[in-house]
Amino acid sequence: MTQKKRILLIEDEEDIASLIKLQAELCGYKLHVEVDGLNGYRAVERELPDLVILDIMLPGLNGFDVCRKIKSSPNLKHIPVVILTAKDQELDVVLGLELGADDYVAKPFSPKILFSRIKVVLRRGKEVEKNAQFVNFGSFSLDIDRYLLKKGDKSITITLSEFGILKRLLINRGKVLTRNQLLDDVHNDDAFIVDRNIDVHIAALRKKLGPNFHWIETVRGVGYRMKEEAPIT
Repeated sequence: MTQKKRILLIEDEEDIASLIKLQAELCGYKLHVEVDGLNGYRAVERELPDLVILDIMLPGLNGFDVCRKIKSSPNLKHIPVVILTAKDQELDVVLGLELGADDYVAKPFSPKILFSRIKVVLRRGKEVEKNAQFVNFGSFSLDIDRYLLKKGDKSITITLSEFGILKRLLINRGKVLTRNQLLDDVHNDDAFIVDRNIDVHIAALRKKLGPNFHWIETVRGVGYRMKEEAPIT
């Protein structure tokens, strides 16, 4: 029998916690609830759950502090974190993602949608290994060692910055990446490096992907992600 995935919910609003717990049971997960940041973090250390659902507004340690502590710990940083944030609080979303959160859901939310996102995060697992030689998606192939993008047997001209951004998006398929995170992959020789330069590189990548440009999805006010359904092998 497959062991149930264990989820830790850190949420101080009882009504929300009850709804999430009910949906977790319906989806076949084992869920434990903590109602403040400090005890929530201690539970992460103690239980080593498969995933953490983390509210931002918490008594004691807030969600940002808890996320920072999880993702800075060598023993815990592998645990996926999904943050719950107030509706339209884009800065909260950006900060949570830059602290290492794996996804976010804005309140108010549907428990079904929350757990569909959780399923994606858990399925993502190890993703593509960062030292993989090739990343194949659809009819395209990204040669990691040779910095080449190919469609079938045809090479496609790609800059070092475009290569770095595309590689990061593919490795984190389904995960939202902020512009600042993607800036890490922009080549140092690029002039006037600011976060909006990412938009220019993304536009160039979309043009080179042709009819499949929609695989790179814009998340308004936050950044970009490679769609989960984009074929990848």
